[in-house]
Amino acid sequence: MTGPYVLDTSTLIWAVASPDRLSRPARQAIKAEPLVLSVVSYWEIVIKVRKGLLHVADPVSWWSRAIAQIGGDILSVRTEHISTLAGLPEVHKDPFDRMLIAQAAAEGLALISSDRVFQSYAVRTVW
Repeated sequence: MTGPYVLDTSTLIWAVASPDRLSRPARQAIKAEPLVLSVVSYWEIVIKVRKGLLHVADPVSWWSRAIAQIGGDILSVRTEHISTLAGLPEVHKDPFDRMLIAQAAAEGLALISSDRVFQSYAVRTVW
């Protein structure tokens, strides 16, 4: 296993709140570093909290704590990510996951995710 790795949103949430839910390879990858946390996950968490789909008292504070706990670089959305997204096949329907896939592909990152649909794309996945 070699990084750098980007965590999908569920993996990030589990890494912070329930690390026992992570697979052994996922835990090893997170410990191995280098890690990247995407602002796409932050965006997804804020939206899910506002819709009542995720229970986090304060997503802004949660994000700051997650960064401090997990570490890693923060990846913003850039033009080349959107260009990569435009060329992705329509396999995965979740727009946040599609953007994470596009970011991973554009940046040469491996995705840490339990979502098997990610394996349909030309990105390395770890779970």
